[in-house]
Amino acid sequence: MDNYMIEIAAFAVGSILYFVILGVPAVQIAHKAGYSRFWALIVFVPLINLIMLWAFAFARWPALPSYQQNLGGSR
Repeated sequence: MDNYMIEIAAFAVGSILYFVILGVPAVQIAHKAGYSRFWALIVFVPLINLIMLWAFAFARWPALPSYQQNLGGSR
């Protein structure tokens, strides 16, 4: 019974670390890009996360024009 409890505790700690390590940066990137922070949930869906990574990489970011305007650049 002790090994079972240790395995459950290790799984719980590992799951929390997984969500923090992937979730926090994804939320910040989505927010800085001008998208809703809820888009970060896509990170946890296998295969869809890779598709959305490419979609976000090449999409127009709503926050980018105001950022470039502050820098004096144009696109």
